[in-house]
Amino acid sequence: MNNEINPCDKTFTIGKWMPSDQKTLTEWLLRIMNKAENNDTPLLPAVQNFKDFIESDPKAYMFFNQMFDQVGRDKKLSPGGLPQVRDYHHMLSMINVIMTHAPDFDETGLVGCPFNALFDWSMATRGGWAGFINEKVNLHLKAILNEWGKFLRSADSAYVLSDDPKKGWFGKDALHAMPTFVEDFQCDPQLPHYGFHSWDDFFTRTLREGARPVAEPDNDAIIINACESAPYRVATDVQLRDKFWIKAQPYALQFMMDNDPLVSQFEGGTIYQAYLSALSYHRWHSPVSGRVVKTRMIEGTYYSESLYAGIDAAGPDRSQSYIAEIATRGLIFIEADNPDIGLMCVMAIGMAEVSTCEITAFEGQYVKKGDQLGMFHFGGSTHCLFFGPQVNIEFDLHGQVPGHHSHNIPVNAQIAKVGLRKG
Repeated sequence: MNNEINPCDKTFTIGKWMPSDQKTLTEWLLRIMNKAENNDTPLLPAVQNFKDFIESDPKAYMFFNQMFDQVGRDKKLSPGGLPQVRDYHHMLSMINVIMTHAPDFDETGLVGCPFNALFDWSMATRGGWAGFINEKVNLHLKAILNEWGKFLRSADSAYVLSDDPKKGWFGKDALHAMPTFVEDFQCDPQLPHYGFHSWDDFFTRTLREGARPVAEPDNDAIIINACESAPYRVATDVQLRDKFWIKAQPYALQFMMDNDPLVSQFEGGTIYQAYLSALSYHRWHSPVSGRVVKTRMIEGTYYSESLYAGIDAAGPDRSQSYIAEIATRGLIFIEADNPDIGLMCVMAIGMAEVSTCEITAFEGQYVKKGDQLGMFHFGGSTHCLFFGPQVNIEFDLHGQVPGHHSHNIPVNAQIAKVGLRKG
């Protein structure tokens, strides 16, 4: 079985969701901490409900004390030397501040997942692992993220879509990082905020006609990239059940698909996983032409990471295969026109704040290669393509080796070619 993770270094800027410059992250944390210290307004309802739950549930109370106690000896600084969230009271006060903030741009990598920044170190502890995998905890986190999502969909969140040269999403630094933005995406630079009404409106932006042409649209042997994403992993001979929580993070089909009756058709098959970046396009497109057989949304975790990631800010990124079994995710099963492919599946996986997977395709719908299937709200995450054991597939990853150092392949570009059916 070929199911190993490629080696990587200690960078934690995968997808540019977190700053490469620790000074930027330190300044951001100190700013949020200062606002929390000087904020005397009551906790927002969803945050207050979370506090009441922590203080009334014995397991949650234990976990949310342990996770901060276990970070390190110095309760003011994290193991990376960053300002540290002191305890769950401090955590809740900072969440309360973040709930009315949208991420600024930063050329070293935005703090695109601010809640993740608060939990970075504590979620890697034993207490954090137990707490963030707890179903009741995740229900409260979902309520908080849903409320934050309402803010990000409101006009009040559009303030970050300014022309501030350093922090604005249409400032000098941001446009330098996104040099073809106007040519690629539907927008109007003459309108306020380029015509976007909110942060979420900006992040779920649509492509201009012809910006990402579909590779060989009439050739059913060519599989295209479902997302604007970078190759993370290719695994073959994938099993129904495996110890996905161990260091190698092998895939376990039965858990990834939540025991779906169709899962047995993929046993011994192939999985391709790729991740999205903060600056990417965030909608999903069909990698094949065919008919949608089934769609499913699966509730899951938001901040659980593999214990083998260690106390490391890169922990969530290093846990992408692990979270494929337990995080919030959406499944789209497609019976491809090409009989050499047959049934395949697209799985969108929510990661940290980026956990709203909206499926726009519907059962029975016929989709052409390149048609929209859905989108991530608030940015991007990671996704998988599943192929059965009969599929003779050869990947074309544009000269890259899957892993943390790969770069985006455009959506709708070729990523694989299928030969005659095995057997």
